[in-house]
Amino acid sequence: MKKLFILMIAVTVILTSCTPVQEPYSKTEFYLGTVVTIIIYDKNAEELMDGAMLEIERLENLLSGNIEDSDISKINSAAGIEAVEVSAETHEVITKGIEYHETSNGLFDISIGPLVDLWGIGTTNARVPTQDEINIAMDNIDIDAIVSDGKRVILLNEDMKIDLGGIAKGYIADRVAEYLKKNGCDGAIINLGGNVLTVGEKPDGTKWRIGIQNPFEATGTYIRVVEVEEMSVVTSGSYERFFVEDGITYHHILDPNTGYPVETDIAGVSIISSRSVDGDGLSTTVFAMGYEKGISLIELISGVECIIILKDGNIQYSSGIAEFLD
Repeated sequence: MKKLFILMIAVTVILTSCTPVQEPYSKTEFYLGTVVTIIIYDKNAEELMDGAMLEIERLENLLSGNIEDSDISKINSAAGIEAVEVSAETHEVITKGIEYHETSNGLFDISIGPLVDLWGIGTTNARVPTQDEINIAMDNIDIDAIVSDGKRVILLNEDMKIDLGGIAKGYIADRVAEYLKKNGCDGAIINLGGNVLTVGEKPDGTKWRIGIQNPFEATGTYIRVVEVEEMSVVTSGSYERFFVEDGITYHHILDPNTGYPVETDIAGVSIISSRSVDGDGLSTTVFAMGYEKGISLIELISGVECIIILKDGNIQYSSGIAEFLD
């Protein structure tokens, strides 16, 4: 028997204050296959909100593999046939994905599309594939076969497929933040299904408080609260999207080296960084690497901190996390 589980939001914004403040204007929509919420503190909040949501929609229409005429769908459809002209944004995200492939020693791989489709985790078609099916899908995973000249992209093998699910939300969050800042937004918080990015200041002068989901408890149960300004908080974990078949749990973070969900000692990892695209790439990378290699990587990167929740319930922190803890 198979059961499918999807947790849409892995971190929670805590809007509490001891003093009266300007009322926030918030809106929730469904984009990027997840729940998107933006909260804005500004006299022109409605106008800013409309622009922010339009920017999300515009970028989704470029980067989603589930939209027929997106750049990514066009690249995938033309795999092994011809190069496709793409937007500057699409080229930028693909380039960033290739960078994280190097950073993660191959564990983060945007050419993993055939394997993602095969497992179908997060959809009603989720299932455990046969080993033969996995072997075929893995034969079509090859980051080096993604070739770009900056304006056009081609996949050299016809059965290849790009999947930007591990990095697109972070990139889009950053672009929305850029839009809000450019248009003079006083303060806002962007939450793209758990990719949280803060803009400006809270009206009462305090830091933004973000609750980190306890991976062992019901949604909305915090294991820690972090306080941030102009920073991103991104969480990855085995509890976000998974299914259970014959008593075995299969989560959505797949290992391109084995074809199966990553085996790790981590239940959840939250990355604090200035850019959400980096939080996106690093949260997946650290989760896949496991605690020892993952924490070592974070310690090498300036301006990035993390909270790692191990499967045994222990919580580990990077060395500079203290300034962000409530």
